[in-house]
Amino acid sequence: MARVVAVANQKGGVGKTTTVVNVAAALVERGERTLVVDLDAQACATFSLGLDPEDLDRTIAQVLVGGTVSAGEAIVPTPDGVDLLPAAIDLAGADRALAGVVGREYVVREAMSAVSADYDWILLDCSPSLGIVTINALTAADAVLVPLQCETLSHRGVGQLMETIADVQRLTNPRLQVAGVVPTLYDGRTTHARAVLADLGPRYGLHVFSPITRTIRFAEAPAAGRSILATAGHSRGAHDYRVLAGELVASVG
Repeated sequence: MARVVAVANQKGGVGKTTTVVNVAAALVERGERTLVVDLDAQACATFSLGLDPEDLDRTIAQVLVGGTVSAGEAIVPTPDGVDLLPAAIDLAGADRALAGVVGREYVVREAMSAVSADYDWILLDCSPSLGIVTINALTAADAVLVPLQCETLSHRGVGQLMETIADVQRLTNPRLQVAGVVPTLYDGRTTHARAVLADLGPRYGLHVFSPITRTIRFAEAPAAGRSILATAGHSRGAHDYRVLAGELVASVG
């Protein structure tokens, strides 16, 4: 059965999708069968893995709302060797559509159970919100990974996320663990970034993974529809995500 990891932070621009795509590619490099599930209506993971959301006939929205498509029917392969359950703009109405559904917190878990045996890892790319779909992701996950930019303002809202995770652990998923924080967009040349990094563990009482160094290569990769491991495999960013993938396997695997 796959290990399911939700990558979540309700703050946007902290590197959730970048982390999902590149950790997934690094896991594939390690020989792990890996599925990315795009749970964000902006469909950035879908685009970053080389698919145009507007050209898709089957997406995660049809799997979650109405059940007209199974998860297996919507999964597509990508050039990086990662399988993808893509998203499109139609996912934007999922929170509203699921609001009146009995057992609405378990829809993603049920969908993943149908394909879990086919993978070693399932990575859930959550939207920058704490809505029903994100609660679904946390309910379906074995662990949650929290990307956090190494800037003071990025700390705002993490407490709320931790409260939400605690509620999920109490009400819908007692097995959920917090794998830890991933410091992203890290520039070790600045005193501020080093101070923020040093503060993360004591502040939140969480494991802190090795930081992901800021590099322009991360902006270039999605334009090619590939991971940074494919477009700049010898770069510092690619190295950092290979290290993170190894740490994740050791932590959650």
